[in-house]
Amino acid sequence: MSKHKNKLTARNFPSAKDEARLAQARPTPDYDGPNSAYRLAFTDDDFMLREELRPVRMQLELLKPELVQQEQGIKATIVMFGSARIPDQASAEIRVAEAQALGDAATLKRAQMQLQMSRYYEEARRFAGIVTRESIDRGNPIYVVTGGGPGIMEAGNRGAHEVGGKSIGLNIVLPHEQHPNPYITPELCFRFHYFALRKMHFLMRSVALVCFPGGFGTLDELFEALTLIQTGKCRRRPILMFGRDFWSRLINFELLIETGMISPGDEQLFHFVDSAEEAWALLESEYDLTQTPHD
Repeated sequence: MSKHKNKLTARNFPSAKDEARLAQARPTPDYDGPNSAYRLAFTDDDFMLREELRPVRMQLELLKPELVQQEQGIKATIVMFGSARIPDQASAEIRVAEAQALGDAATLKRAQMQLQMSRYYEEARRFAGIVTRESIDRGNPIYVVTGGGPGIMEAGNRGAHEVGGKSIGLNIVLPHEQHPNPYITPELCFRFHYFALRKMHFLMRSVALVCFPGGFGTLDELFEALTLIQTGKCRRRPILMFGRDFWSRLINFELLIETGMISPGDEQLFHFVDSAEEAWALLESEYDLTQTPHD
């Protein structure tokens, strides 16, 4: 019976994977040279990297992370943005000690500033741990997503890893190559060529965005999310900005309202927070996460 059933559901054609393996196992010396058109199209790097194939590459870059996350059961994420240059506290303390030993005032000043900023690394790490642990315990797992690199990104993946949870890293190819931090779940560590498609994957499953102090990249992600929500292109969701003093000094939101560049009320699209607990409390309130599956 089983034999006949297998015939009923058997493939009618070999899979692309089978054909690619067969082609590799049977070399054709006369036609395997660099100028030959004999290679299978989907195994031909020269063909796949042609300028005209950009739309196909963009589609693949959208599709691959989507399929993997579906298979992994990823339905809700929290995106954590922030500087790649903010170190953990222990590393920052070592740099201060080294700068003091050198006796260079400028180096010491930079090291002391890094130590001061390292508190954001520790808050990001704690926040990611709280989100991961609490959401799993309540039967609604929320996965931390970062840009996959060092600094605040590392802190987010690290916090999730330390409580036994999975987290996602959306790395990007850069001229000065970014190496994935060691705390990303391997099967959820992606690599992008197109910034735009990486940004789509940041937002597609996100239930909140959390911005820590950062530079151009962080500001880019923050204002793109604010713009999409302000214009109604995506649903409203919490945007939490860690460090009221930092953000208030960096961006004069009152001036934007005063000059009519944004409307009164647009400043309510985001919330300032200063601790992991404060941020989690806001999310609990927004999504009624106070209830456990057994309540």
